[in-house]
Amino acid sequence: MKNLIQIISKCDLCKASLPQSPKPILQLGKSAKIIVIGQAPGRLAHETGKPWNDKSGERLRRWLNLTKNVFYDSEQVALIPMGFCFPGSGKSGDLPPKKECAPFWHPKILTTLPVHIPKLLVGSHAQQYYLNDKLSLTDRCRQWQHYTPDYLPLPHPSPRNNIWIKKNPWFEAEVLPEYQKLVGNALSV
Repeated sequence: MKNLIQIISKCDLCKASLPQSPKPILQLGKSAKIIVIGQAPGRLAHETGKPWNDKSGERLRRWLNLTKNVFYDSEQVALIPMGFCFPGSGKSGDLPPKKECAPFWHPKILTTLPVHIPKLLVGSHAQQYYLNDKLSLTDRCRQWQHYTPDYLPLPHPSPRNNIWIKKNPWFEAEVLPEYQKLVGNALSV
């Protein structure tokens, strides 16, 4: 695992299309009990080298009922983005994750982690990559039972999604308590 992390830390697959030098950011541990697959590190994560180190991370930890200590314990939680480096900023937020990372690195990473652990798919990029369907993010979240126990689809917890969260109160009221149980059970094993 350490060797793989070192190799990934030197990755420059998409160097030419990044606004800054590559700085892959992820968290892996060989006995992780859940996997959080997100989009790409944000500006703050890039600056600090720590994944989910922003308001989105705060909401995600709250949604999952996880403390920072548990969330940042690589032997409990693996944090794998679709794109490993900060892709830059656009007019309405960060640019989409670079498409080179997931097809190249995810298969190598997933073979080092336990097979039957929940994979939380945060945002549409992760869901479109892993789920073989034509549903919207909203419909995937609404029909979450269809994907368990392997996958748990979530909207991105960014403050930019406050409108989605307000339009879909059922997600926090009905789905998140179930996710908290599933995550809690996985972490207690």
